[in-house]
Amino acid sequence: MDHFNYREGQLYCEDVPLERIADECGTPTYVYSRQTFTDHFTRIRDAFAELSPIICYSIKSCHNLSILSMLKDLGSSFDVVSGGELKRALEIGADASKIVFAGVGKTEEEITHAIDSGIGWFNVESEQELEHIDRIAGQLGKPATAALRVNPDVDPQTHRYTTTGKKETKFGVDMERARRVFKEFGRDRHVKLTAIHIHIGSPVNKIEPYVASTTKAVDLIQSLRNDGFEINALNIGGGFGANYEKDEAPPAKAYAEAVIPILRDTNLQLLLEPGRSISGNAGVLIGRCIYTKSSGDKQFLISDASMTELLRPALYEAYHFVWPVKPAGGLIPPHRGHDLKLDGTLLMDVVGPVCESGDFIAKDRWLPPVERGDLIAAFTSGAYASVMASHYNSRPQAPEVLVEGNTFRVVRNRETYDDLVTAERV
Repeated sequence: MDHFNYREGQLYCEDVPLERIADECGTPTYVYSRQTFTDHFTRIRDAFAELSPIICYSIKSCHNLSILSMLKDLGSSFDVVSGGELKRALEIGADASKIVFAGVGKTEEEITHAIDSGIGWFNVESEQELEHIDRIAGQLGKPATAALRVNPDVDPQTHRYTTTGKKETKFGVDMERARRVFKEFGRDRHVKLTAIHIHIGSPVNKIEPYVASTTKAVDLIQSLRNDGFEINALNIGGGFGANYEKDEAPPAKAYAEAVIPILRDTNLQLLLEPGRSISGNAGVLIGRCIYTKSSGDKQFLISDASMTELLRPALYEAYHFVWPVKPAGGLIPPHRGHDLKLDGTLLMDVVGPVCESGDFIAKDRWLPPVERGDLIAAFTSGAYASVMASHYNSRPQAPEVLVEGNTFRVVRNRETYDDLVTAERV
């Protein structure tokens, strides 16, 4: 899963004890494992190697410049969903011609910047957006290339908030409407509509939805080709799962073995947009116990890590395994499942200091006894953690630390109170 392991009674990232990072950098702090990022990226790359895919890492999952630069050096391109994310990709020297720009609400400024930058594809969500891109490309005198996002109406069997491939979602167009869009925009335009994009949701821990959606996309492409349209690429999106508990996410090889036979003889350039499957298990959030308290039968661990650093539990009721960095009584967890209950543990909620009842990291967990000042770790916090952080309650954002072997470095500084108010001194 990752390179976060307990040794001699305490949690390490690769060969660095997390206690050392907390002592030097404070808490809360995000800690990333370079080797875990590398392992997960190379597994996807190698699994799909037969089709020579363009792997467009989804910047929205973890957008730190040092992480992006590391992935670029491994051969990754990028999936962006905003002008800010495009800026990040260009900042680290990414090949613009292999960048895909997704999202339902691209502004005129973002589209102009993307065309001027020479990106590879717009993932287009509607006829109005196509008209908009076509007009801007004409004004700039620069052609643009687009993939039409199509909803294959396949249930990814994930959280309703992250289901994106059903007919009733805000993303893309349905299969029948896709044919009408190609008839209107598929020829003689400043924007060249030459690809199909599908993305059914995230995380998707089953293979069958990818088989069904990819099959539907290939059938659509063949029908469009029969009508004389040139379709040369298929972007099957991302959404591959990560292991938040045990082994719930299939390995990259399993996804590839199911999808490659469908695409092998299609003569299509394959694009992938993995995010959490690369970054999720590559990070943890460490916090420190401020207080413990009891209220009736309920035990609380009040941490300096909160919903402003890890929003997913409050937003999705998402599960993150939480455990002390140096557990009392040598209680090393044998796995990270929600059903873990060891002798000597206590039932408690792990909450933050933010003034919201929804400010929690974990509820009803059996944890070793914790005292004021002890460190805790929330696992699988490499994806959709730091990128969702907020300043709510005027909390400065936490630093990010990248570990490589037995060394580490800060790759984003902790914000100060002065940082919070600088932009408002007008």
